[in-house]
Amino acid sequence: MGGLRLLAVALTCCWWPQGSQGKTLRGSFSSTAAQDAQGQRIGHFEFHGDHALLCVRINNIAVAVGKEAKLYLFQAQEWLKLQQSSHGYSCSEKLSKAQLTMTMNQTEHNLTVSQIPSPQTWHVFYADKYTCQDDKENSQVEDIPFEMVLLNPDAEGNPFDHFSAGESGLHEFFFLLVLVYFVIACIYAQSLWQAIKKGGPMHMILKVLTTALLLQAGSALANYIHFSSYSKDGIGVPFMGSLAEFFDIASQIQMLYLLLSLCMGWTIVRMKKSQSRPLQWDSTPASTGIAVFIVMTQSVLLLWEQFEDTSHHSYHSHHNLAGILLIVLRICLALSLGCGLYQIITVERSTLKREFYITFAKGCILWFLCHPVLACISVIFSDYQRDKVITIGVILCQSVSMVILYRLFLSHSLYWEVSSLSSVTLPLTISSGHKSRPHF
Repeated sequence: MGGLRLLAVALTCCWWPQGSQGKTLRGSFSSTAAQDAQGQRIGHFEFHGDHALLCVRINNIAVAVGKEAKLYLFQAQEWLKLQQSSHGYSCSEKLSKAQLTMTMNQTEHNLTVSQIPSPQTWHVFYADKYTCQDDKENSQVEDIPFEMVLLNPDAEGNPFDHFSAGESGLHEFFFLLVLVYFVIACIYAQSLWQAIKKGGPMHMILKVLTTALLLQAGSALANYIHFSSYSKDGIGVPFMGSLAEFFDIASQIQMLYLLLSLCMGWTIVRMKKSQSRPLQWDSTPASTGIAVFIVMTQSVLLLWEQFEDTSHHSYHSHHNLAGILLIVLRICLALSLGCGLYQIITVERSTLKREFYITFAKGCILWFLCHPVLACISVIFSDYQRDKVITIGVILCQSVSMVILYRLFLSHSLYWEVSSLSSVTLPLTISSGHKSRPHF
C-alpha cells in the first residue's frame, strides 16, 4: 500500500495539467481560428454589478482596421439557446445576436458591462470580415496580439476586482483557513509531535492522519498564495494553483488509505472472523487486492477530473464523467463501510466499543459523503455560487471529520480499551503485547 500511494503521487506530479489562464488573457486574434469555428472563443467571465469592465489592448491597429476586427459578447444563456436552436442560424446571423459588440480600431478599448441584475457568465468571441466567408485563402493574414483584462466592480463600485462572481470570497476564505491552521499548529503541534514520537497503539494512525492534515494545510496555503497574486494581476501563480490541487489529491489518497486500512478487517472480510476478534487486520490477497483497486481507481479518477477541469478550486461541480464516477465511488465506500460498522455495532455488547465504532463511523461517513451531498445541494444555488458552495463546504466538512478522528485516536483510554479488549491490535498499530508489522 505504501508503494501504491507513492506511485499515485508520482503520477500526479508527472502528469499534472498546466493551469488555465486567469482573467488577464494574452494571446492572438486569429482570422483562421475565427473562420474555422465561426468565431474565435477568447474566454468567459462572470460579470456582476453596474460598472464591470472589459479592457483590450492591441498593437497592430492597421491590421485590425483592415480586417474589420470585432469582439462579440454573448450572455451564457442566450449563447446556449443559440447553439441548441433548431433554426439553423448562419454565421452572420449568430454574430448579429450578440448582446454587446466592440469594434477594435484603437490601441486600447474599454467596454463597460452595466445594469446586470444578477451575476451572469458572458462569453467573448473574436470575428472579422473573413469569419463568415467560405474562401480560406483570404483569411491567411497576420494575427493580432492582444491583452484582455476582465474586471468587476469592487466594494466602492470601481472596476478593479479581478475575481469573477463565482470566485469572489475565496481569497478571504483561504486566508482565514490558513490563519486557523497556523493558530492550531501553535497550540497543538508540540503535544501532537510528542504523541507521535513516543509511539504506542496510535503511532502509525496519527502519522498517516497528520500527513493528510499537513497536505490539506499545504493546499490551503498554496491556494491563498495563488489567489493573493490573482487579486493583483488577474493571472496569479498557476504553479501554486496546480500545487494546491496536487496536495489535495495526495491528501485524499492518504485518507482513503487510512480509512480503508482501518475498516478492511471490519467490513469487507468481517464474515471470515470470529465475533471475539472483529478488529484484526486481514492481509489476505483478496483484501489487499480490493484496497489496491479502490485506491488506484480514486487516483485515476481524480487525475482524470483535473485534466477535464483546470480551474484551481480543487473541487468541481462534476459536469464530466470522471466527476460523476468519483461521486459514485464515494457513495459506495460510505455505504459499504457504514453497513459493515452498523452490523458490528448491533451485535456489540460493550458500550465502550459501540461508542468507538459509532464515532469512527461518523468520521468516515462525513469524509466520504460530504462531497456527493454538497454536489447535490449545490443544484439549488445559482450557477456562479455552486463551485464556492462545494469548495468551502467540502473543506469544512473534511476538517470536521479530521477533528473527530483526532479526538477518537488521541483519546488514549477509549482507543486502548477497544484494541486491548479484543486481544489484538488495530490495523497500523503496535501494542506492547503484540507487535505486528505495520501495513504502511
